[in-house]
Amino acid sequence: MDPASSYSPRRPATSRFVTARGLSHHLLEWGSPALASPERPTLVMLHGWMDVAASFQFVVDALPTERHVIALDWRGFGASETPQADTYFFPEYLGDLELVLDVLFGVDRGPVDLLGHSMGGNVAMLYSGIRPDRVRRLVNLEGFGMPRSRPEQAPKRLAFWLVGLKVEEQLRPYDSLEAVAARLQKTNPLLRGDRARWLAGHWSKRVPGANGAADIWHLLADPDHKRPSPILANVDEWLECWKRITAPVLWIEGDRTDVSIWWGDRYTKAEFHERLNVVRQVERHVVAPAGHMLHHDRPEDTARLVEAFLA
Repeated sequence: MDPASSYSPRRPATSRFVTARGLSHHLLEWGSPALASPERPTLVMLHGWMDVAASFQFVVDALPTERHVIALDWRGFGASETPQADTYFFPEYLGDLELVLDVLFGVDRGPVDLLGHSMGGNVAMLYSGIRPDRVRRLVNLEGFGMPRSRPEQAPKRLAFWLVGLKVEEQLRPYDSLEAVAARLQKTNPLLRGDRARWLAGHWSKRVPGANGAADIWHLLADPDHKRPSPILANVDEWLECWKRITAPVLWIEGDRTDVSIWWGDRYTKAEFHERLNVVRQVERHVVAPAGHMLHHDRPEDTARLVEAFLA
């Protein structure tokens, strides 16, 4: 892949760090805070599992008008600090979001606009129901939630976690930035080559080889993210949070997303759309052609829908 073919951002981001809950959290910021107002507040973006804040660059570039945007690297991803723990528990993301927003905007802040993709969409939905006064509008990009669990699954799940604690989780290294970009395109065939190379540089870091060996590229993610949580998601509890969302919600999905890849027949798109009916006000769209990474596949379409909705 020709280095000259790498994507060139239209709106470069500024990198910054804030400390919250004893961890250093990395943020990317686009636009000036002076652009924010009660009618057009800061747009906060939350990435998905095994992703980074830079994932939103293409959508930010495609927004028809400039606004103040902040994207957060979750703990153990990107340039954010990795906690001294062997397991990631979902409520931790809610706690990080709350305290990071406190640092950025103050405890008595006004509401923000919130956008999340995949895992970030799940966090955004829960947070918007738990803190409805702090979210003006909510955009969910394929945050489907989780399959419904049963109590009898708990013993096996806990035992699986105990066994997993004895195994060191690892992520595959790559021998070049081009190999990282190729991996991104293998996972997402609709991802353009120039965007893949640009993302690869933000999704991984170069590590000097030991004893004269060639350099390698490591993904910017704590391998322990691969270890499943011992706590099963309680769908009924999640839906109670969704019912308390007062912000209008924009739901966007890709036409090619196949949820059976993750959950088989345990959870379908139809079941998700039925769950979404508990939310008071939802605007639904499908973009095409696009898969789960629709903000990479169709950033222009995604940005157009987001801009119109937030306005």
